[in-house]
Amino acid sequence: MGRPRPGSELDLERYRAVVSDWGRFTEAASRPEPTVLRVRTGRIAESDLLRRLTAQGFGLRPLEGLPGFHQVEDGPFAISLTFEHWLGMFYVQQASTGLAAPALAPAPGERVLDLCAAPGGKTTHMAELMTDRGCLVASEISESRIRGLLGNVYRLGHPNILAVAGDGRDFPEGARFDRVLVDAPCSGEGTLRRRAGKAPRQSRGFTRFVTAAQRALLERAVRLTRPGGTVLYVTCTFAPEENEAVVHHVLGSMPVEVDPMELAVPHDRGLTSFDGTRYDRSLEGAVRIYPHHLDSGGLFMARLRRVDGDAPSRASGDDTGWSPVPPAFPGEQASRDQADGMLEQARAELAERWGVGHPDLVDTRWIVRGGRLWMHTADEWPLESWSEDGWRAISLGLRSVELDSRGRTRPTNDFLRWAGPVVRDGVADLDRPELERLLRREAVATDVQSGGPVALRWKGDVIGRGAVTGRGLVSEIPKARASDLARVIEKREAV
Repeated sequence: MGRPRPGSELDLERYRAVVSDWGRFTEAASRPEPTVLRVRTGRIAESDLLRRLTAQGFGLRPLEGLPGFHQVEDGPFAISLTFEHWLGMFYVQQASTGLAAPALAPAPGERVLDLCAAPGGKTTHMAELMTDRGCLVASEISESRIRGLLGNVYRLGHPNILAVAGDGRDFPEGARFDRVLVDAPCSGEGTLRRRAGKAPRQSRGFTRFVTAAQRALLERAVRLTRPGGTVLYVTCTFAPEENEAVVHHVLGSMPVEVDPMELAVPHDRGLTSFDGTRYDRSLEGAVRIYPHHLDSGGLFMARLRRVDGDAPSRASGDDTGWSPVPPAFPGEQASRDQADGMLEQARAELAERWGVGHPDLVDTRWIVRGGRLWMHTADEWPLESWSEDGWRAISLGLRSVELDSRGRTRPTNDFLRWAGPVVRDGVADLDRPELERLLRREAVATDVQSGGPVALRWKGDVIGRGAVTGRGLVSEIPKARASDLARVIEKREAV
């Protein structure tokens, strides 16, 4: 293994001999990184989103080799402050990281695990490729990062993601997955463009810690993958000690082989030696992305195939550890009859008040958690095979129906935004002054005759839930989301 790095920008010199175009590498690393977005195609057609953003003055350029990704060339303000971003129609994502999900290639209906999921860019990209079908388990150890992960999952509206909390090095082994992503913690050298081209300063102790964690995560990922399944190991660092050396170790100790990658974008091959240390020759099939390749950050990817035994499938009975999703989360007091009763009431309310009928929800399923109904699209999950302590299931799909103080079912703001295109009745259309008053928690006059909850709609998009009260129409959008929307409106209308 190469010498430990003391951690200054001069350490990049150690890579001069392995980067194919050192001049372009250093020039790109010194420039700020452009903003790139990924279209949430399950929420809006790509052409419609581009039309909406272009009308606001944004210049966008599609990125070759990255379907659905567009670089923001210019614009009147930060694109993350648009109404479209608030609605979850796109995700701001570094271009290089957009290679990971297609490299793993999850398919609709598969069992997929993201072992280090926050903040959710790669997780939600995989859910997009799965067309929100199958079970995608998103695992994260940090409570604060879990909040960010869930915020992105709910904003983008992915109903097939099961979020769980725990240390990925100890992930329960009761069920095996078709594909596992290990987006491992690392020294982060590939993010140097966020620090004016300077590599992050890391201690020798950190290097020892992080490489041990990376090995443990990758080993666990292999054990969690079915024979014939795929593991993708990813970091955002250039360091061979955290990349090729980690994979080399696992190749020598576990039943996997490198599955060579060919990308439709510029890239360098993985290293077979560095600083006097040799690695398995098959690591030439890994890829290295440098800042000049995509005008983005750095990335390392190695795709592995588990090769022991046969490659069973669900059709041949390989269901060990997987079971149908029950009507209630483990530990919930709700019985199947209670869950069914709550669902029957909710369906009737959705149909009668909002015109959302069974055909609009034909592919959805429901589960009770915390006295609420969550809508999801997973027909199975691995939770009932887990016996390890320290693991906590957080959510499955989208929190969709809750009970008011009188025990009546009410759709949540997240659900109304997700179902917006099929919400036909019970809608209050707002102009800008009305919306601004509602977001300040003021009541406005309304033509809606019936009291109770309504869907709030602005410029053709359902934004959340309101209620017709004795004071008039009021907003029931959560305060933090309302504050974010108020800033969006201010920016949008100022242009």
